[in-house]
Amino acid sequence: MQAGGYSPKLLLLYMLKTDLTKFNNSWYNLGASLFTRAIWYCINACIINSYCPSYSFKTFLLRLFGAKIGRNVVIKPKVNIKYPWNVTIGENSWIGENVWLDSLCKIHIGANCCLSQGAMLICGNHDYKKSTFDLIVKDIFLEEGVWIGAGAIVCPGVICKSHSVLSAGSVVTNNMEEYSIYQGNPAVKIKERNITE
Repeated sequence: MQAGGYSPKLLLLYMLKTDLTKFNNSWYNLGASLFTRAIWYCINACIINSYCPSYSFKTFLLRLFGAKIGRNVVIKPKVNIKYPWNVTIGENSWIGENVWLDSLCKIHIGANCCLSQGAMLICGNHDYKKSTFDLIVKDIFLEEGVWIGAGAIVCPGVICKSHSVLSAGSVVTNNMEEYSIYQGNPAVKIKERNITE
């Protein structure tokens, strides 16, 4: 032990700090021009992330900006979609109120999926171990019949396999098995999902 009770290793550790002035994500491809992003920002704020009730109009706008949207998709009011050109939504899927699709890279939502109110699919993170706080982005993939509960969070790189369920308020950081129900933070499998007629 050194004076003051701190070892040299601990003192060195405390000297290393996050320095956001060195943050640089110039490698990241936004996927669209500044003009396209600016127009999308306005449309997202005024129509998609508003109380607009028309599913078909919102679907039309999303497709116009490169999203791949299947038939009979329900997009409720106050949904926020960062970059629609990175989003695929399969037919008959439901996107609930206040859902946030942080589509810094690909988000694939399969057919017959349900994202309940306030669910978040987050493709971006930061490397907290580096002083430069580097950006990390990973795709998210929801297979057919997945249900993401109200207020639940799907973290970058996660695959939610067929008909898996993430319970309300849970946070999933690893892949979910098919026909399984997950709960908690971090989410763990609690039981099988048995579907009946």
